[in-house]
Amino acid sequence: MHRPYIICHMITSIDGKVTGTFLSSDTVAKAADHYFKIHRDFQADGFACGRITMEDSFTGGWYPDLSEFEGQKLEREDYIADYNADFYAVAFDRHGSLGWKDSRIHDEDPGYDQAHIVEVLCEDVSDAYLAYLRSIGVSYLFAGKEEIDLSEALYKLWSRCGIRRLLLEGGSILNGAFQRADLIDELSLVQVPVLGEKEDKLLFDNNLKGEFQLIKAEVLENGVWLRYHSNSYEAKPKLKLSLVQGS
Repeated sequence: MHRPYIICHMITSIDGKVTGTFLSSDTVAKAADHYFKIHRDFQADGFACGRITMEDSFTGGWYPDLSEFEGQKLEREDYIADYNADFYAVAFDRHGSLGWKDSRIHDEDPGYDQAHIVEVLCEDVSDAYLAYLRSIGVSYLFAGKEEIDLSEALYKLWSRCGIRRLLLEGGSILNGAFQRADLIDELSLVQVPVLGEKEDKLLFDNNLKGEFQLIKAEVLENGVWLRYHSNSYEAKPKLKLSLVQGS
């Protein structure tokens, strides 16, 4: 099946945590500059996050008033609002819970700013939410009736959006779902010299046993950049990432 090459790109603590107060420390702030530069240098076609990560990073918990869209009926057909987008923000938002105000990401970092938003939804999403997304030009794809079918979602991202290289950037639940489905080709981890707390989330939620091969280790300011390729039989061959320093 055709699908994008998936690179899970994350900042982690020494003990593998990806959420928590440690992320706001000065130590992590310096390493984060490298993380965002690496994100840009990969020159991927898009990045993907789960609902919670998108909410924390971009929508801030806002949700629109859908009352004016109540009563509308829409077929469960994929909707691509911008076929010419250069970069995509892929939101795995099973039941349509994210409150976007327009069709693009607005961020200080040029690696995220102006990315065209694509919602990956289940078919049980409300008609009013779909009508709202159409009204602001947000694209959406269906992948599953009540639960996300990752394989179907990735095929549609490949075939309908032209995404060939996708950065998977959390959170723990979405990362874990990709890992259990054997859909991660490469790990790109900026590891910082701090420890998380016991309640912080790990890189993969509820992961299965797996093996990766170390292909790069680079010392950064206040951290180290580790790249691994999956040893899974299903993993795609490594792409040439010549624009990433040291590739």
